[in-house]
Amino acid sequence: MRSNLSGPASIRPATPADFTAMGKLGALLVRTHHDFDPKRFLPVTSGTTQVYRSFGTQLDEPNIVILVAEREGEVIGFTYAGLEGTDYMALRGPAGALYDIVVDPAHRGEGIGRILLDATLEKLKARGAPRVVLSTADKNVAAQRLFDRAGFRRTMIEMARELDD
Repeated sequence: MRSNLSGPASIRPATPADFTAMGKLGALLVRTHHDFDPKRFLPVTSGTTQVYRSFGTQLDEPNIVILVAEREGEVIGFTYAGLEGTDYMALRGPAGALYDIVVDPAHRGEGIGRILLDATLEKLKARGAPRVVLSTADKNVAAQRLFDRAGFRRTMIEMARELDD
């Protein structure tokens, strides 16, 4: 469902005051992924919102980028990304990594995800990232469409098998 467009969203660095809203959005992100595949993704617990609220301790970390989308004083989305060095487990050189991107469902379809993504890519590039990598749930078609349109290409496929089935 789309909200009434009452004003443009602005993108800015997160502040400590944003992390209560980010905790709720983070729990939404976890719930959505768990709904995609409950065997692969974590369920929401009583501590999930606190985990996302704790990202606030990383605001001054030089290798972390946390941006929020805000409309009329309300945080309606965020990205959480970082700079990583060479990773032989992933067989890749240094890169920016987009860990999380989420937009409140009431504001989806308005281009907010794209402006958040673009702003995050700009910040990572400015901090020296030669590329950006991300993972998306196989069933998250909407996110994949966003990433495809933003010029991302598929490079890895994660596969999982439960050993107790």
